[in-house]
Amino acid sequence: MTDAPETEIVSQWRVACDGSGPGLGHPRVWLQIPQDKGYVECGYCDKKFVHDSFATRD
Repeated sequence: MTDAPETEIVSQWRVACDGSGPGLGHPRVWLQIPQDKGYVECGYCDKKFVHDSFATRD
């Protein structure tokens, strides 16, 4: 069984992801969170970054 992708609440609209989990990870990529959507997902590891202004919305 596979674990669900990780979700992180962030305060910045631009975030970096390098797959900092167990193993080797992946190349560092910079991701821009769209202000109308409130989140972005990493194309390498599927980690989801949610801006804190959207974290409490349903």
